[in-house]
Parts: sequence; structure tokens; C-alpha cells
Amino acid sequence: MLLLIDVQRNMLEPPAPVPAWESVSAAIATLLDRARTAGEPVAWVRNAGGPDDADAPGTPGWELVHRPLDGEPVIDKVLPDAFANTDLGDLLFPASHLVVAGMQSEWCVRETALTALALGHEVTLVSGAHATHDDGRPAHEISREVEQELVSSGARTARVDEITF
Repeated sequence: MLLLIDVQRNMLEPPAPVPAWESVSAAIATLLDRARTAGEPVAWVRNAGGPDDADAPGTPGWELVHRPLDGEPVIDKVLPDAFANTDLGDLLFPASHLVVAGMQSEWCVRETALTALALGHEVTLVSGAHATHDDGRPAHEISREVEQELVSSGARTARVDEITF
């Protein structure tokens, strides 16, 4: 399953996108096309921010950048872990392989991937298809650190061109 986390306008479009927004959005579009062409299931996770947040439900920032097809579930969440208080776990077979991409590397991507691993799922985090904002250091360093942590926890990483469904 391709799991797309928080691929929303507030993160991937101006006025305040992540630094690598253009390349990350293109990488996600490539993954999405490959998954759909192969008949691989796609699930979307969408963050539902508070009333004053850029991703508050119903606002432009809350909208997904790429359009889900009919039958592709969209799971709304309010916590970084997409498994917490959602039905994401109900969509997965035991020991499913999840190909993960999305926003923000050190928050929602990290927390969701760690829970998936703890639940016995195989996780592949796609390098170049997840990102975050600069926060005291460059965003690409934060994303690389998350990749290293997840590999240490049992995930694997792969570049977009290495992903096959």
C-alpha cells in the first residue's frame, strides 16, 4: 500500500511550503502514478488542524494537493500518529508492506512509521518524497535524521526510482 501522509496544500504550495516542495510534490506524483498503474492500494492521511491553523478543515490549506480516486480512503487525523484514533489499522492486512511518503518528516511521517513497525508492518520510507520545514537547522538534515532513525528501528529507505509496486 502507498500511504500518503498530509500531502496538503499548506505544506506543498505557496505561501509557506516546505523548502523542497516542488521536488517532493513531483516525487509523490510519480509514486502515485506508479501505484495506481500497478493496481496498488493507495491510502491518504489528512491532518485536521485547529481553527487557527493553516490546515483547519474546510480551508484551502487542508485540501490534498493530489486528488484521491474513488475508493481510495482518506483518513482524517488530529494527532501526528495516523493510527491514533483513526481506522487506518482496519485498512491493513497483518504484516502489510507500506510505502510511505508525505509531510512532516519528524512529526507525522516519523510517528506513523514507528507505529506501523511496532504493529508488525514492513515500512519503506521514500527518500525525496517526504519533507519538513527548516527548524533550527535545514529541513533536509531533519529529514535525513528521521530516515536514519527509522532504518535503525527496522524500516528501509528507497529512492523514488527504486520503488516498484
